[in-house]
Parts: sequence; structure tokens; C-alpha cells
Amino acid sequence: MALPESFLDELRARTPLGALVGRRVRLARAGRELKGLCPFHNEKTPSFHVVEDKGFFHCFGCGAHGDAIAFVMRCENLGFMEAVERLAAEAGLTVPRASPEAAAAAERAASLSAVAEAAASAFVRRLHLPEGRPALDYLRRRGLADETIRLFGLGWSGEGRGAIAADLRAQGVTVDQLVAIGLMKQEDDRPPVDLFFNRVMFPIRDRRGRVIGFGGRSLGDGQPKYLNGPETALFSKRRTLYGLDLARANARAGAELVVVEGYMDVIALHQAGFGGAVAPLGTALTADHLGELWRIAPAPVLCFDGDAAGARAALRTAEMALPLLAPGRTLALATLPPGEDPDTLVLRRGAAAFRAVLDGRRGLADALFEAVAAPTAVPEERAAQRRRLEEIAARIQDRDLRDEYRRHFRDRWFRRRAAGRAAGASPARPVRRPALGAERVRILRER
Repeated sequence: MALPESFLDELRARTPLGALVGRRVRLARAGRELKGLCPFHNEKTPSFHVVEDKGFFHCFGCGAHGDAIAFVMRCENLGFMEAVERLAAEAGLTVPRASPEAAAAAERAASLSAVAEAAASAFVRRLHLPEGRPALDYLRRRGLADETIRLFGLGWSGEGRGAIAADLRAQGVTVDQLVAIGLMKQEDDRPPVDLFFNRVMFPIRDRRGRVIGFGGRSLGDGQPKYLNGPETALFSKRRTLYGLDLARANARAGAELVVVEGYMDVIALHQAGFGGAVAPLGTALTADHLGELWRIAPAPVLCFDGDAAGARAALRTAEMALPLLAPGRTLALATLPPGEDPDTLVLRRGAAAFRAVLDGRRGLADALFEAVAAPTAVPEERAAQRRRLEEIAARIQDRDLRDEYRRHFRDRWFRRRAAGRAAGASPARPVRRPALGAERVRILRER
């Protein structure tokens, strides 16, 4: 049966190709790719390449080529549907079944995607009308160039309720469709109302650049100041990263993948030359987010605030990632100066200031050690720290990497202890021993 392309996209996105191939092939990193000995023909020199960010493998020796589904089909001698079902079970997805309901759902999703694109265009038009001038002035005051505003598709919701429904009515868009894409909400038996009004609008796109949802920033006293639309048939917060479509393209050209906190941080960093910036949408990073990031880069940089809350968030994220780590799949952590976020930092101090933040990143193993093993002279605290480090390493599923983390923690622990002893030692003084007479020596020997 023909499966919806949206389902196959999701299946590929949830299946890290490097990890899948790595079950059968010992892979080594070669630039932005992985390479190893081809599992489909005998060879002594590696010619089998895995391009993770594009989701395909290719052997320059025998010509084998394809995506995750094709790899499973060839390795396990399965048909297309059998391979899809095998991968879907691992990814926690349900394979759509051929039915009128499934066909109707696919058609409805395509229709909703078109509605979301139409709404995004309507918001852009309103931004450049006289009523949108306060929103446009606000964006320019935040340091955004007109080209950046256009690149991210920023718009204006309108001052009052009902604006978007009025704009799209002529295109045949219904209120029910606006509710379905999260632009209007309906509670109980009350008439639907706009979710966004008097707000700068941020279209949210999927990895392929299709509009799937919206966020808005209030220009007045409306709360919350930043508002994300609800989850819909198109939009899942736990799987979506703001700016991912642009970051994927820029990462292929060498941009570093950097995770920051909000819309304006992402936009300001792209404008400042850091085109790999992305952000979660009102949630902490999830395993699905990390899967998206690792499809693009082996060691994305997570950027956190320099206060205590930022340190706690960094530790939570690092520990969440531990079971998912593997050779060639890790994280780096960077810390912002206290009181700054990426948006304000590049606006006030320029791109060089944020470059310094990235240059000061720490590897995940070092960041975890420093967060857990604070210097102390209390034996009980030292014992608790060593146990905590062992617990952290034990959460890593990959055996080789788990052993490397244990070795790294142990080496750093004893290096620090040795350095502390050397720093605290006083200069040795010669010991003066009294001279012993012959009779005294005889008595001591007899004893």
C-alpha cells in the first residue's frame, strides 16, 4: 500500500541512520560523514559512507545506496512494508493502514498545511500595512534588518480579534480549520475566538520549511509575553525546533549547530552570522529534539544562562541525554555571561562576544564532572561525589562509551586530588636524629 509521505518523513526523522548502521558496521567519523567497511560486499578499504544530515548511505565500491528503510531491507532481506514495520516499532510509531479514514486524514493534513501557509502570508501582509507599523518598528528597534524579518516570515496578527478569519474567509478557509491549526480556540460551547491578537507573529516551520504552527509576542500588556500555539495534527512541541529548517541548510555549509532559548535569540544569532541556531518551543529539550539535532551534527552546542537556574537546566539536559549517547553522538555545553542572553549579547557587544561563548564550550564529560565533583575536604562528600559520577556513567547504554566516561571521571578525580596534595604540602625539613652511644646501641639490639 502507499504510505503517506508525512509518515515516512517522520519515520526517517526518528531513526538515527548512524546508530542503525552502526549495529552492523563499525563506523568512524570522516568530516561530516561516517564511513566503514561495506556490509554488502567484501572489501578491505572502507568505501561505505553514511551521510546523517541527509539521511542516506552510499557505497562507492558496490553502489549500494538508500535511506534507513533501504538499509534494513537489504541487511535483513525484508520487503518494504516489513522494514517499515520493524523501524516503526522501534521508533514508537503506528504504521497507517489502508482505509478511507487514513486517506481522509492524509488529505486533511495537506489541507491544514495549506491553511497554515495562507495564514502566515496574511500575517506578513498585515505587518506591512499601516496598522502593523508599531510591530515593524518594534522588530527594527530589536536590531533586526528587513531581510532578516523577511527570512523568518515575521508578521502581525492584527489589533483585535477576528482579523485572521476575515483575511482568509475569501480564500475559503473556515473557522474550524483555523481552530485545527491552533490560531483560534474553542472552549465548551462558546464561539471560537482568536488565540493571537495584538502580537508579532512567528511562523513555526518543520525541518522541510513547511509552516506547521505559530507563536506570538505581545506588544501590549497581554500575558504571557510570548505565546506558543497548541499542539495540533501538524505541530508537536516535543519534536519541533524553531529555526531547524534554516539551520539544516546552514550546517551543510559549515555553521555550528547551537541550541538557545527563544525566538529572538535564534533570529538575532542568524543575523549575526550564527546560522545554525535553533530553539525548543516552550519545553525543555526532549529525546526527539536530540534526535533531530544529531541528524545534523555529532556534537551540537547547548547554550545556557550563566546563573544557578541555567546550571541546573544544563545538568538536567545532560543527564537526560546520557542513555542516548554513542560514539559520534554527544553534546557540548556553553555558558553565557550572567544577565545576558544571545539576543542582547550580540546586540550590545557584537558577534565576537558570542563567538567567545562558543569557544569556551565544555565537552559533556567535563561539564558533568564539574557540576557534580566540587572540591571538598569532607570524606563523606567525596564518597558521595564518586558514587554520583559512577551512577552518571552507568546510565550510558553504549558499553565502550560507558567505560570511557568511567575512565575520564576517574582520571580527573585523581589528577585533582594529586594537585590538591601538591598545593597543600609544606617544604620538607631535615630530621635531626640524636647520636647514640655504643652502650645504648647494645641495649637496643638486645631488646
